Amino acid sequence: MSEAQPTVRTVARDLTAFQKNILVVLAEEPRYGLAVKRELEDYYDEEVNHGRLYPNLDDLVNKGLVEKSELDKRTNQYALTDDGLEAVLDDLSWALGKFIVNDERAATVRDVVAENQ
Repeated sequence: MSEAQPTVRTVARDLTAFQKNILVVLAEEPRYGLAVKRELEDYYDEEVNHGRLYPNLDDLVNKGLVEKSELDKRTNQYALTDDGLEAVLDDLSWALGKFIVNDERAATVRDVVAENQ
């Protein structure tokens, strides 16, 4: 009998915060590498080095969480796979399960969701 493959949940929970943030950026829409870089720089309020971004994107592709396609000879586009979306949802669910401990916090989350629609 062969050893079972790790579940998406296990793979996703072993990601770094930076990798999880890449998945969140790609949850909005597919993007080319420099667009991912700009979104992350806006979030971190500092430059994101290419040497940090692209190896992490490649790692997410190898884990099956991101799909890489060629837009042209110099530009790749990255998109979440179904497993990548499942990873984002799993992370959100876990965080919300820890944060929402009473009605007041539940209302706060509803307000945040309403502001972002």
